[in-house]
Amino acid sequence: MDLRSLDNVDPEDIGSNPSTEPTVGELIDRRLGRRAALRGLAGVGALAALGNELMGSSALAQPAGPSSLTFEEVPHGLDKTHHVPAGYEAQVMIRWGDPVVAGAPAFDPANQTGAAQEKQFGYNCDFIGIHPLPAGSTTNDRFLMVVNHEYTAPGLMFSGLGSGRSVNHQVTEEQAKVEIAAHGGTVIEIARDGSGWKVVPDSKFARRITGTTPMTISGPAAGHDKLKTSADPTGRSVLGMLNNCAGGSTPWGTWLTCEENFNFYFGGSDVAKLPDAASYKRYGINKSAYAWSRYVDRFNIDKEPNEPNRFGWVVEIDPYDPAATPIKRTALGRFKHEGCTYTLAKDGRVVFYSGDDERFDYLYKFVTAKPWNRQDPAANRDLLDEGTLFVARFVDAGKVEWLPLVQGQGPLTAENGFATQADVVINARLAADQLKATPMDRPEDVETNPVNGRTYVMLTNNTRRTEQQVNFANPIARNAHGHVIEITPKDGDHAAAEGTWSIFIVGGKPGIDPAARYHRQTSDNGWLSCVDNCTFDSKGRIWIATDGAPTAAGIADGLYGADTAGYGRGLTRCFFQAPTGAEVCGPLITPDDGTVFLAIQHPGEDAGSTYDKPSTRWPDFKDNMPPRPSVIAITKKGGGTIGS
Repeated sequence: MDLRSLDNVDPEDIGSNPSTEPTVGELIDRRLGRRAALRGLAGVGALAALGNELMGSSALAQPAGPSSLTFEEVPHGLDKTHHVPAGYEAQVMIRWGDPVVAGAPAFDPANQTGAAQEKQFGYNCDFIGIHPLPAGSTTNDRFLMVVNHEYTAPGLMFSGLGSGRSVNHQVTEEQAKVEIAAHGGTVIEIARDGSGWKVVPDSKFARRITGTTPMTISGPAAGHDKLKTSADPTGRSVLGMLNNCAGGSTPWGTWLTCEENFNFYFGGSDVAKLPDAASYKRYGINKSAYAWSRYVDRFNIDKEPNEPNRFGWVVEIDPYDPAATPIKRTALGRFKHEGCTYTLAKDGRVVFYSGDDERFDYLYKFVTAKPWNRQDPAANRDLLDEGTLFVARFVDAGKVEWLPLVQGQGPLTAENGFATQADVVINARLAADQLKATPMDRPEDVETNPVNGRTYVMLTNNTRRTEQQVNFANPIARNAHGHVIEITPKDGDHAAAEGTWSIFIVGGKPGIDPAARYHRQTSDNGWLSCVDNCTFDSKGRIWIATDGAPTAAGIADGLYGADTAGYGRGLTRCFFQAPTGAEVCGPLITPDDGTVFLAIQHPGEDAGSTYDKPSTRWPDFKDNMPPRPSVIAITKKGGGTIGS
């Protein structure tokens, strides 16, 4: 999430972690050493020199050679529309305001209401997931698609507000209702025919989840005093989910959607005077970015000081049952979840990885207490309520240790404020501080490659790095381009307490940004900036989406593909460029490798861009239509495999 509508305030740039543990950049510096650092200044040719030290054991064994990806690269640029390779086409599937549920009115941007938005596709789409129809089938032509809606930008949504942070507080009560309804998520049914992908109208599965949808709270924190409010004295139910960024799924077919920058929704007079002031400071709860607290008491912490504790969770939703109540699974911890993606341990337990998307915050995993039961779906219903949450400590010898966040173990005692496991998960950041986890350079998406079994961590950037903190991975102050870490679990078991790590790529432009590291044959269009989300195709190739490249590098955000093994390992190639102001989110490739789905978030969110005078009117390009966040489908003309 970039949230450019807050001007110079980046929600991931708060840097609320006071830890003095070595940052991940310092660990990279120690691991690679001075000799490697000096060789690394060779720029575009550095990869061949660094070999195993930088790219892992499989890179040096292969001579430099071509990528397995054969599409014609999209040239770097930045303009009002999107771009795909020659021979490909992009289809806009659904846009902000399009009907979702039966009876939804047509989108009228000049006359929006909260009631209408509750039935229409929400704003700023992010994570995309697909679930086969019928459930459990191997179809490639019919799915339920689930989509997150992260945040709203009033200056681009409503006429007459202008631009800048202050306009967020100028919305009317009805406009605030539209914003609340535009958050959350969407379930739609999609099908492919000879003319491409279509949204199935009036599907019985179609659903909107919003900022007011009733939800259940489960797991260790359910019923805890810090989750009780005047509207919910039990501490076991809550209205809505907020700032849902990336997400994931479960092997039993449910959707996991993750609350990220929840701290920006709560206003009040003086947070420092509240009993939980230290916790609120650690989570960045200070000043609301929205006007909601003027109209809705639960967003005013003077009136409801516990309400923020009810957000920042992973939410599990059954996409096949529109009547199912979403559940906030507190055992997975409370922090700014970028996503929650799974892989299986050797004994059948399920392992979920999450990044806490803020500079100098942590990488986590959750291991279920019981294995996934393939034969009895009902047995998996509450699998996410029991298990162990871990936080990562990266050791300079190329080792990663997973530290259990368990009450009563180590410093997580009542004397330190952790009397129960509920205290641990509610204040997971504070618990991880106690364990001296490694502060990371803004960990976002974390995905496991289904082919090689390694886990890839997207570290977007760290613009708070000072001159005194420069190191091999980030040799300049205000490192703007980020990097990707590759983790190999011990003995191939993701439940293991340790593993090894290496660097896959380091962002930036070779020859210009000294820290940039790729395959030596990466082209002038193949380098990237600000890695964010990723996915894998059936061959194990990684596809990386970016967020922040226009600001950091002067190029559009996009989607890049690369081999993770063989001659082309680390050779990133540009496949897609977004319109101006937009971030590329939710990359997802269908099981047959025939389609790439992308969420195009906040098109037109440039400095000075407004509803009335936007920097682009993508995707409609009509005078009466503002820019509209949308989901697109990219396919090869005439059919075929994406990428090659």
